[in-house]
Amino acid sequence: MTTTHIQNFYADKLKDGYSAKTIALMHSTLRKALDSAVRDGMVARNVAALVTPPRLTSFDAHILSVEEARRLIDTARGSRLEALIILAITTGLRKGELLALRWQDVDLQEGVLYVRRTVNRYGKYGMIVSEPKTKSSRRRIVLAEIAVNALKVHYEVQKQRKEAARDIWEENNLVFCNRSGKYLLPETFHKQFKNLLRKGGLPDIRLHDLRHSAASLLLAMGVHPKVVQELLGHSSISTTLDVYSHVIPSLQREASEKMHNLLQIQDESVGKDEI
Repeated sequence: MTTTHIQNFYADKLKDGYSAKTIALMHSTLRKALDSAVRDGMVARNVAALVTPPRLTSFDAHILSVEEARRLIDTARGSRLEALIILAITTGLRKGELLALRWQDVDLQEGVLYVRRTVNRYGKYGMIVSEPKTKSSRRRIVLAEIAVNALKVHYEVQKQRKEAARDIWEENNLVFCNRSGKYLLPETFHKQFKNLLRKGGLPDIRLHDLRHSAASLLLAMGVHPKVVQELLGHSSISTTLDVYSHVIPSLQREASEKMHNLLQIQDESVGKDEI
């Protein structure tokens, strides 16, 4: 392993939509592992110590407006990504959680889904399934009606594609899969997603920005941060408030306006008894 290998790996993760914070955690883990390898005499030096991970930057995601979110959904109508995009916008699921979702995780009758696993691609090892990264990431999500309806249509369409594929179909019970039933590769999905953005005249965003958009739209509607935290699977409410602090000023203005409206009648009556 060389420093170039590690730098290229970090560059690939950035292209896949991973944040600098996540890559910094990867770097910390790799550096500790190689420290142990040096102590055990397995490698001569820790090359990770010679690499600087991407710098952590301030929150720079593109948050879709309500109009932009509606336009993206309208543009995706009838495409293979329609249900996936609706689910991403309405639930804030991470890419790995979406691609790892199986039909046994979804209860369309009750309108809920369960996040039980995630999947990521690791070079020559392919798609690797793992447990969610934290206990809070394993969660139950109540679905919006638009998401339930989209998944019902998606299920029927997938049944038809499965019958048409016949012998080439590999049953993995995945909600979102390729034409042969296998995992939808990130690069394939990425290309389809970017095509939809161009078609809809939308900003060149990442899929992860749909997660940020979901959270920001919910907070802007007045949904309690605790509910948003549980929906996103954040380990603590402080994480949610730190990441989405840009939404808080508008919420404070709305709160002050509500307080004014609540007390306005009383305020107008102040001093009248003295006249």
